[in-house]
Amino acid sequence: MALSWCPFATLMLVWGSLTPQVHSALAPENEVPLRPTTWLPEGKVMTVTLPKGRTRRLYFTLKKKTSAMSVTVSPCSLPIEWSLAARTLKDKPLKNLQWSTKKSTPEVWWRGPGTEEKIHSFTGDTVDAYNGPSHLSASVYVVRLRSELQSTRATVFLHEGQGPSGIFPRLPADPRVHKLGVGMTSVTLSWQPSASITSLPKAKNGYDYCVLVNSLQNYPSLCAAQERERGEKDRSQGKKEKKRQATPWPILKEWWWEQWESYPESQSLPSSLADDFDNLQCACQGTENVCTVSELLPDTSYYFDVFVLDKVNGTSAAYKGASARTHEEAQAAVLPLREGELRWVTFQDGGSDSQQFFSFRPRGWQQSGLLTLQSCGGGEKMKVTVSSKGRVLTTQGVEAELIHIWLQGSPSYLIHLQQEGTAMSKVTSVKDAARLAALKASVKMQVSSAYHRRGVPSLPSTLQIKSFNRLRGCNSVTLAWMGTEERSLYCVYRRKLSGFDAEAGGASALTAPCLGPESRSDTERVLCKYFQELNPRRAVTTAVIGGLEPGVAYVFDVYLMRRWGIPIKYASKMVKTRKEC
Repeated sequence: MALSWCPFATLMLVWGSLTPQVHSALAPENEVPLRPTTWLPEGKVMTVTLPKGRTRRLYFTLKKKTSAMSVTVSPCSLPIEWSLAARTLKDKPLKNLQWSTKKSTPEVWWRGPGTEEKIHSFTGDTVDAYNGPSHLSASVYVVRLRSELQSTRATVFLHEGQGPSGIFPRLPADPRVHKLGVGMTSVTLSWQPSASITSLPKAKNGYDYCVLVNSLQNYPSLCAAQERERGEKDRSQGKKEKKRQATPWPILKEWWWEQWESYPESQSLPSSLADDFDNLQCACQGTENVCTVSELLPDTSYYFDVFVLDKVNGTSAAYKGASARTHEEAQAAVLPLREGELRWVTFQDGGSDSQQFFSFRPRGWQQSGLLTLQSCGGGEKMKVTVSSKGRVLTTQGVEAELIHIWLQGSPSYLIHLQQEGTAMSKVTSVKDAARLAALKASVKMQVSSAYHRRGVPSLPSTLQIKSFNRLRGCNSVTLAWMGTEERSLYCVYRRKLSGFDAEAGGASALTAPCLGPESRSDTERVLCKYFQELNPRRAVTTAVIGGLEPGVAYVFDVYLMRRWGIPIKYASKMVKTRKEC
């Protein structure tokens, strides 16, 4: 270690001996130290890096008899300060003056006697240009650029002579972006066409429009939009800034920075920059001045920027961007359900009517209720989703079998019924088919808070009706069915079959399972009786149906009637009385 540090110690001693010469008596106090001199070329776009808090200087001279000039400065993503000054020398530079350090030509001019006149200055983040006459007595022009916020980039372009340079696309007199229409997921934009595009035939046109969309802000330049896109890409990939490598010569490094004030080297616009236009994520690109941006999110603010791209020179010009907020999604109507109300919910084939919303507020402090549903479409697949305060409580399929959903613990519930698809429907009788013609894709629903028992109610162990052949007579039949341990009302309905239905004797003679007692005629009701048996195994009840005609087929239906919920229909039973007794 001691041997390795010897060369560095010697080098430091040599620099220490040279340092006093820099600040000797021969060196004036305001002498500018040697730094790389950057000349601004004419007719080329130069990209300049601006370190935070440091002033960059660009020098240029004009050709003889140049009467006018223009200097265009385009900040990238941050506001900058820039100025243009003309330096005039009164006398020739002092050649016999003994300089302590080597000087470049602009610094020799700077040290010589002369005056400086500020021609133009600007502060902001938009493209700014000076267009005016040249100073015939000026020896050298100086462009100063400075960024106070943080390090950034800018482009500078010098043009000698009058008239447009032709390197930047031209904007119309009204450079604003207009909104033609705003929808829920799309926005239509329009803007005045650029003269750079309209003045050239399409075959030779090297210009394009590019529409960029974001949800943060409008960008004053294409460079700012690209910087933002690169920043998002870097954050998504988890890239981190590389730490500066430590140097074994910390003192020498500080001295070098102070003496040379090194900057990143300025460069002219590379030809490959035009190829970067192909990597832009343009919502619309081409020569049309109307664009419809689609696949947007509802109720969201978006910012739209339009740029004219010069694919030959790799330059661009920015229109004044616009912003818009997409419309909200259409909120479906929520219908309130009354206590104990029996509701028929019908659906159309597809469209927005394939789902419906209902709300229910249970009575009492328990905040509980019982929701009963049954699909009546025969061939439709239905689904119900119950939620409260944005939280989904349950999701179940609704079929021909009766389902119960126990509600508890919330002051209100949102019931969402949705049609999912079509299945094979069952064949019904001609009479029942007429009754169900208007009930395709429908759901029978009831909700009640009168049921205070926790959980869903008990159901019969089977919904089959049994008839006794030995007890079958010419004018009466005996039926039996299973009940529950709860006291409930059972009603029996009968329907006389025609000769054709009686001969068929199949499913066409049965009653549709979704048709409740409310759809039956009072003349079809035979009897109603209460029944209760605490032992579920012995919960069997019977009924003798009289007043029948001999040798006639009847269909019998039993309904379990309750104060809450939809009546439960037992499977239809066809029985034919005896002809002779």
